[in-house]
Amino acid sequence: MTRKYIDCREFPSETKCTVALSADSESELLDAAVQHAVTVHKHADSPELRDQLKTLFHDGTPPVEAPRA
Repeated sequence: MTRKYIDCREFPSETKCTVALSADSESELLDAAVQHAVTVHKHADSPELRDQLKTLFHDGTPPVEAPRA
């Protein structure tokens, strides 16, 4: 099983979010990413949001340095 992550630093936002989340399973990462998107970024939880978030997952762990924009 490959660890997966999603990194808000890849996407400029008004909040300048620096959160990166990782998990051992895609379903666990999706749950955490949806909770973060809804709570912090004020998105509505929807099937479309969940599908979009899944396309942003990477294998491995988040880099220490912020990704270049």
